[in-house]
Amino acid sequence: MSAQPGQLKTSESQKRDALKQAKPQVYEKIVRFDDKVKRGESIAILQFQYDYTCNFKCVHCSIKPFQGKKQARCFTPADVAELGRQADEMGLAHIVITGGEPLVFPDFDDIVKALDPQKFYITSDTNGWFLDHARARHLKEIGVDKIQLSLDSLSAEEHDEFRRKPGSYDRAMRAIDAAQAAGLNIIVQTVVWKQRVRSQEFIDFVEFLNGKGVGVFVTYAKPVGAWQGHFDALVDRADMDYIRELEKKYNVFTHLTPSYGLNLGCIAVKRMVSITKYGDVMPCPYIHVSLGNFFEEPLKDILNRGMHIKQFGKYVDTCLVAEDRQFIDQYVVKKIYDRALPVTCGNVFAPEDFF
Repeated sequence: MSAQPGQLKTSESQKRDALKQAKPQVYEKIVRFDDKVKRGESIAILQFQYDYTCNFKCVHCSIKPFQGKKQARCFTPADVAELGRQADEMGLAHIVITGGEPLVFPDFDDIVKALDPQKFYITSDTNGWFLDHARARHLKEIGVDKIQLSLDSLSAEEHDEFRRKPGSYDRAMRAIDAAQAAGLNIIVQTVVWKQRVRSQEFIDFVEFLNGKGVGVFVTYAKPVGAWQGHFDALVDRADMDYIRELEKKYNVFTHLTPSYGLNLGCIAVKRMVSITKYGDVMPCPYIHVSLGNFFEEPLKDILNRGMHIKQFGKYVDTCLVAEDRQFIDQYVVKKIYDRALPVTCGNVFAPEDFF
């Protein structure tokens, strides 16, 4: 794995200083990230798909194939505590609670408690529907640090249509105000596809949110989930370079944007893994391959296996599942499409794909 260390941005230094005061155990893990990367270890954010229950049916939903009943072991709060214990021992520092829609989970508070907020920086994904001022204050009180809110247009009509939920735009706007008033960090996650990436609408979107003090996290469209086969939506390298230029002017970023003074390129396994409701550990939310199951073997062994797959253990300067058509055609289309998900690692990657 290649890493290109650099100086921390002023904003990152300020956030790190604040974290040192609020959550010193998390801070101590983060300052060791550079050494872990040099040793070829993962510093993964755990994108934890605790449940797939959701009050929306979004057009681009990436977890649609995972929804529905499945006869398999699922996480309990006790399992969550064990996940947190193993992740803490590995020096991992950031967990994103996702789904589905986390704020509909009846045991959301139990999940946060089981993870132990003093040991992790905790983010919750949300579509904003249930995030009013009272809920935002409560999330802050129980140890949630950050909200990642989904928003895809400044047009209420377009956003509601995209999310297939009338009133979702107004609820999202309320959620931004509520999170900020409660002292929660908040970013907006938005999906960008080929037809949107260079539009004036997208510039207006970024400027509006930056004007409210909110950063914009760009997720490139992927041909998976509800968008399986939608190759016309994929961005190309020039589009990604365009976004990198926007990063110089606006508070906008992607998963390829250097952070913590490290440029890791594609962050699959190196900087993020997704853990399904059923314990499967995937390279990222959009590469539906099981590197192993948490209920069957230690998380450390699973991440080590993932780091030995060439596509994830080496430096890659693009998004494999959003732009790299060779990866998409060779692995996603041929070996993942139309199969029960997630597909086991050995059925996707051959011996020559491993270091």
